[in-house]
Amino acid sequence: MENSVSEKGEIIEQPLLMVENDSGEGTQKGGFRTLPFILGSMALMNMALTALTPNLILYLMNEYHMDMVTGSNMLFIWSAVANIAPVAAAIMADSFVGRFHMIGLGSVVTLVGMFLFWLTSVIPQARPPPCVNSINICKSADMSQVLFLYLSFGIISIGDGAIRSPSLAFGSDQLTGEVYQENARAMERYFSWYYALSALALLVSLTCLVYIQVNMGWGLGFGVPVLLALFSTVLIYLGTPFYVKLKPKSSLITGLFQVIVASYRNRRLRLSSQSEDILYHQKKGSAIALPSEKLRFLNKACIVQDPELDLRPDGEATDPWRLCTVDQVEELKALLKVVPIWLTGVVSSISNLSSFPVLQATTMDRHIGSSFEIPAASFGLFGVISAILWLVLYDCLILPVASKLAGKPVHFSTKDRMGFGLFLSFLSVLVIAAVEGFRRSVAIKEGYSDDPQGVIPLSAIWLLPQYLIGGIAGAVYATSQNEFYISEFPKSMSSVASSLIGVGGAVGSLLASLVMSTIDDLTKRGGQESWVSSNVNKGHYDYYYLVLAGFSLVNVLCYIVCSRAYGPCKGEEDEMKEQKS
Repeated sequence: MENSVSEKGEIIEQPLLMVENDSGEGTQKGGFRTLPFILGSMALMNMALTALTPNLILYLMNEYHMDMVTGSNMLFIWSAVANIAPVAAAIMADSFVGRFHMIGLGSVVTLVGMFLFWLTSVIPQARPPPCVNSINICKSADMSQVLFLYLSFGIISIGDGAIRSPSLAFGSDQLTGEVYQENARAMERYFSWYYALSALALLVSLTCLVYIQVNMGWGLGFGVPVLLALFSTVLIYLGTPFYVKLKPKSSLITGLFQVIVASYRNRRLRLSSQSEDILYHQKKGSAIALPSEKLRFLNKACIVQDPELDLRPDGEATDPWRLCTVDQVEELKALLKVVPIWLTGVVSSISNLSSFPVLQATTMDRHIGSSFEIPAASFGLFGVISAILWLVLYDCLILPVASKLAGKPVHFSTKDRMGFGLFLSFLSVLVIAAVEGFRRSVAIKEGYSDDPQGVIPLSAIWLLPQYLIGGIAGAVYATSQNEFYISEFPKSMSSVASSLIGVGGAVGSLLASLVMSTIDDLTKRGGQESWVSSNVNKGHYDYYYLVLAGFSLVNVLCYIVCSRAYGPCKGEEDEMKEQKS
């Protein structure tokens, strides 16, 4: 038995879930006792993974002697793989492997990848020899060293994707018993702890773990995350006897692909103007009997041509890749409808993926007092803090004050908030360009043109505005984007929201790599110094960010057009009618 708190504040006893074992006897499974294993493992793994990325551009440039463009492109590709991997993992976990086995396998794979990456910091032969400072000669990494580095990154990405996609849902599986479903507070507590521990893991990695890398060396700095990944893997398996392990079933994402394939295979069918003349395959218990008239060519996927051949005795399709349900077709239509708005999110991510702010911070005075110096990679912490503060103030101060002034409840729509987030993102890029222009002028004036490692007499406090605005922009856009997808999609598609955001991040990473490489090729022609040079004092990152600001501004305008073309969101039509009446 477990204790919980009822809505009246009374302590009530709640039984654990009863699951039959192989001998047919009931065993107690699931409940709150499983959450320390799941949440603890998740927090440790998040801490380990997020500790790798902040300083990674410095590691690649200083230890592998990569230039800024090469190192950034490697990180862009890694980010793309890391964002697309959860989508593939979600399909496998839901359809074939199961969530627990996918998390366990992903934990082991991530541990192996992080161990291989740690070896690059402790085995001299795994990376190029140090530069000869007296004559400024640096040997580049050979093919085997680069391939080993790529291998470790690839394994980490695959393992991370396998953990990230099913972890949240696996925890909720433990609270699927009848008593937990009736107590909404149980699930609310779980989600609160999940996101709180995620934020805590990020704060620890950006402070303590980054500090270890900078002040105690790469070997120890990358070794600690390996230990954290090991503890995470052990912890998730320690709870094995207590977990509820739901059997794999058909994946929603697989169903979306089935609609595409079925509509293509049935492309020769003719659609009648009278829907009543056509027999459609309806899902059992579904209230949707007929497909909508939008994107009508997809309706061919759910047309029953011959009931005896197309349907089994139980009413299911004999070939789900030729005949789909009306629900599946409408789910794909809902997904396609949000694609234009989704694309604006992809473009906005281009300017948020650059590693330049870390290099920018290394050239500035980061001291607090006379002894303590903030690591350059830890400045991302200010963005996290501003995001948390915004989320708290928005709910506890901004909305209540606005409602009081208006004399009625005030609510900003998800599309309005997404637009505001995109505008703030554009503003943060402008601020980066302005601050970098000022920083560069000071560096040149003080004679640091040929010394990109030198610290100029300019306080790093100048960087706070770009981090604060960027943090708020990310918080506003990410939360409203999630809410937009979940509210606009059918309930059966709630899990698609995270996959859609992940694919957007992957495409954004590839576009960011393309933009940086193109600007590098164009600006270094004729022997000129590239705008994105490894020497940040000779390059023109202020111009580079002005180009990104131009993209962001066009993206904001495109979003306004797409938002208006999309029409009102669900629930807004009723509100508009009430206001008119």
